[in-house]
Amino acid sequence: MRSLEHRQEREQAGQFFVEGIRIVGEAVQMEAEVETIVYAPGLLRSQFAFDLVQAQQEQGVPCLEVTPEVFKSLSAKDGPQGMAAVVKQRWETLERVRLADELCWVALDEVQDPGNIGTILRTSDAVGSAGLILLGNSADPYDPAALRASMGAVFSQRLVKASFAEFVYWKQGYTVIGTSGASPTSYRSVTYPRPAVLLMGSERQGLSQEQRAVCDVVVSIPMVGRSDSLNLAVATGVMLYELFHQSAASTHTKLV
Repeated sequence: MRSLEHRQEREQAGQFFVEGIRIVGEAVQMEAEVETIVYAPGLLRSQFAFDLVQAQQEQGVPCLEVTPEVFKSLSAKDGPQGMAAVVKQRWETLERVRLADELCWVALDEVQDPGNIGTILRTSDAVGSAGLILLGNSADPYDPAALRASMGAVFSQRLVKASFAEFVYWKQGYTVIGTSGASPTSYRSVTYPRPAVLLMGSERQGLSQEQRAVCDVVVSIPMVGRSDSLNLAVATGVMLYELFHQSAASTHTKLV
């Protein structure tokens, strides 16, 4: 379990480690493949957690009881809740992805900050996007920082790894939307189709000229302050909510 802190170990094992009652419960509810639950009765303060352990034991999931001291040695939290789990990673191949009734997919090129990936997963889930396509040498969505930022959305979102060349071949027939500060077209001035693919570049460079060339439309997000760019997760959130707003308006969805 401790070794799963490292990406190489996670990739070799095809597993990841999640900690906290809420996120373990989310894994179970979303039918993720939970391989082991570890819990410390001396730390648990939730009847839901005890019921969760019992239900998983009855279904044959290995549940490892440990002392509070052992659990704290596994924990990355200041105040551990006494529950964690080892879960199997879930990946799909790009060739099997077909856009249907979902709002969109988000493709991220060589994103390096796992916190950004986790935040984008959370926002993607919130608007009804299907999942993330991670292109090139991107950070790991199963990194502890990504898992914390996703708040459980890693279990509801589909995940794909692919090269940019594979993405270019796959995207034929789908509308790809990109962003660039150099674009004269504001993101609010375009009517977006549903479904679509939102292609976002890396934190440092954004979309390259080659990547912008494969987009059907490239838009900009206006800025009036001294900053020359937005955080990637923020920019992706702005775009996702514009797609969501247009889709909701077209289907007369009541927004709260």
